[in-house]
Amino acid sequence: MEVMTVILVLATFLAFVVLDIVLRQRRQVHVVEAVSRPAPVSESVAFVEGFLVPEDVRYHAGHGWALRERKQLMRVGVDEFAASLLGAVKQIEVPKPGRWIRQGQKALSFYRGEERAEVLSPVEGEVVEVNSEVLEDPSLLRRDPYGRGWLMTVSVPDEESVAKNLLPVGLVKSWMRDAVEHLYSKQPRLAGAVAADGGRPTDDLLSGLPDSSWKEITAEFFLT
Repeated sequence: MEVMTVILVLATFLAFVVLDIVLRQRRQVHVVEAVSRPAPVSESVAFVEGFLVPEDVRYHAGHGWALRERKQLMRVGVDEFAASLLGAVKQIEVPKPGRWIRQGQKALSFYRGEERAEVLSPVEGEVVEVNSEVLEDPSLLRRDPYGRGWLMTVSVPDEESVAKNLLPVGLVKSWMRDAVEHLYSKQPRLAGAVAADGGRPTDDLLSGLPDSSWKEITAEFFLT
């Protein structure tokens, strides 16, 4: 009888150990999925002068965006206006995981031939993950800037301070409209190119304009 009791106790203990291991593995998988899952494009979207502007994304004045995935974790990319100006970039450089980046400082680099354009970080914190898919295929940046074209995820300890330095939600549309109108005032032919595509921006806005400077124009709009 005592032997049976001991066996029953051991079996119960073993069952709890196995259950604990299974639950730990499930929690780890959940965390990995939370970090690696592509950022969803909101069903609540708006177009400003032909440019897609999802309403659940927060924007930085330098045309970077940030999407809160969960507490203290934000996904980062560049908006469609920036992606259209960047156009057919051949190489993208982002900070490596573990690096601390500061909000409003140069963090993202895009190469077109021997020229480089830079975008400011919309958030401050430690880089957790980078999107290897877009680094291997930079065209994703233009084709899906808010989805598969995301650039990195960042651990943001002070979300409140970061949010204060992003554009107020109520001003996003007018800010984007001003940016587009300013671009067309500098390059009037671009307005016709967009209109010819049904009001949507072309894949490479500045291509075919020999009198335009890709590096100078991107630097002006990206505040770099």
